[in-house]
Amino acid sequence: MDLGVQIEPQFGFSYTSIRDIARAADGAGFTRLWVSDHLFLNQGAVALDCLEAWTVLAALARDTERIRIGPMVSCQSYRSPALLAKIAAGVDHMSGGRLEFGVGAGWKSVEYKAYGYDYPEDGVRVTQLVETLEICTRLWTQERSTYHGKHYRIEDAVFAPKPMQKPLPIWIGGTKPRVMRIAAKWAHWFNMSNPGASPMDRITEMKAGIAGACKAVGRDPATLKTSLFVVAFVAPTQKEVNALISDLAARAATPRDEWLAARPGAIIGTTDEAGEKFRAIAKAGIDHANVMLPYGYELAGVKALAQVARDR
Repeated sequence: MDLGVQIEPQFGFSYTSIRDIARAADGAGFTRLWVSDHLFLNQGAVALDCLEAWTVLAALARDTERIRIGPMVSCQSYRSPALLAKIAAGVDHMSGGRLEFGVGAGWKSVEYKAYGYDYPEDGVRVTQLVETLEICTRLWTQERSTYHGKHYRIEDAVFAPKPMQKPLPIWIGGTKPRVMRIAAKWAHWFNMSNPGASPMDRITEMKAGIAGACKAVGRDPATLKTSLFVVAFVAPTQKEVNALISDLAARAATPRDEWLAARPGAIIGTTDEAGEKFRAIAKAGIDHANVMLPYGYELAGVKALAQVARDR
C-alpha cells in the first residue's frame, strides 16, 4: 500500500502552500497529491480563499516532477463532460502523464445553489456521473464521438490531444452500492470515503460491495484497486501528539475529550503507532490511502509519516 496527501483548498490554502506540500510529500515517499473540488467552504467564508481544483492541478503539473496529481474527486456537475475531458487531457500532458482522474456525482448543495447550478436528486446526479464517464472515455479513445444521453450529449466531436496515458487512470469515490457498480464498470480504482467511520469497518463494507458489483458486470474484483480516505493526526513523539491534539481542540473551541470522541475513524498517535495502523490497513487488502492531515500541520505531518510512506 502507498500513501497520498489530501488537500482541501476550501480551508484557505494558498497555491504556494499546496505546491510546497506536494514537493515535500514527493520527497518523503508519498505517491500522490490530491485536491478536493469545491468552490468555497461555507456561506460564512466570505474572505476565506478557495482555489479552483483544476487550476491548481494545472499549476502543479508544471511545478512538480514525480508525484502523481489528481482531484479526489472532481464534481461532474461543475463542468460539462466534454470540457472536463478536455481539461483532464491537457493536465495529463502538462504533467508528463502523472494525472489520476478522480470523478464523483457531487454532493455539496450549498455550492450548487450559490453558483447557479441545478441540484437534482441523488439518483439523477449519479446518472449524470455515468454519462460523464461515457463521454470522457469516448473522447479520450475515439477519433470522432457522438453520444446522446438523458442529461448530456456530444455530436461528432473531435478531440486532441488524447491523454498521454493510455488508459488515463479513472478513480470513482463514494460509499453507496450504485457508485461501486459504476466503479466496477468504468474505473481502475475505487476510493472509499466517509473517514468518520472505523477504517476496518469501511474496508469490510467496501470489499463486500466491490465483490458484488464486479460479479454483476463479470469483472475480477482483483482488477479494481482500492483506496481508503483516512484522516491522520500524527507526530514523532507522544508529547508532540498531545500538543497537536490540544491545539486542534482549542482551535475548534471544543474540550479535548469531546474532540477526540468525534473522530473515531481517525489515525491518531506517534509515527510508530500510525505505522502499525497503516500496515493493518494494507494487510486488509487496501492498495492506497489518501491521507488528510490537519490544516496548518501538513508539512509536519508529511515529515512524521515519511518512514511509513517509504515502507510500502
